[in-house]
Amino acid sequence: MNPTVVVMGVSGVGKTTVARLLAERLGLPYAEADDFHPPANIARMSAGIPLDDADRRPWLEAIGAWLHQRREDGTGGVVTCSALKRRYRDTLRAACPDAWFLHLAGSHDLVADRIDHRTGHFMPASLLDSQYATLEPLTADERGGVLDVGPTPDRLVDSAIRLLALPTPAGTSGNPVNGDIA
Repeated sequence: MNPTVVVMGVSGVGKTTVARLLAERLGLPYAEADDFHPPANIARMSAGIPLDDADRRPWLEAIGAWLHQRREDGTGGVVTCSALKRRYRDTLRAACPDAWFLHLAGSHDLVADRIDHRTGHFMPASLLDSQYATLEPLTADERGGVLDVGPTPDRLVDSAIRLLALPTPAGTSGNPVNGDIA
């Protein structure tokens, strides 16, 4: 069965770039989490207003439904989603229990610089602090891995593919690497 992968992290870490490349390299369907937001959520974020959990619930459920369908179809897939809190990831796992999370992590300064230099995105740099404050990193019992975003996107995808290919010994968490490897 093809994997279902959620590329997660705060805004500006390169989720879209890495997820698109990963999906292309693995020959999997790709989806951008931002496309699942209702217009009201985009308006809030564009105005610099952080979303609350009530705003996020239908968005997370829609992403979970996409993952579930890819699993049911056997196609697998790669989707971006900030998935900053454990309970958000739990919502996605409820829809797709074998989802694997790739957490792209970077220093606040690096990510803020990236946000300051990108164009055409609704997420303002002013919300970055709230995202870092909200972030709950993957724990040992969650399937996934963490990559530092310093390397190029191609190197990150190489590292992600290696992480996905690692066998999970019986009786372990399914989280072969929960640290920086790139």
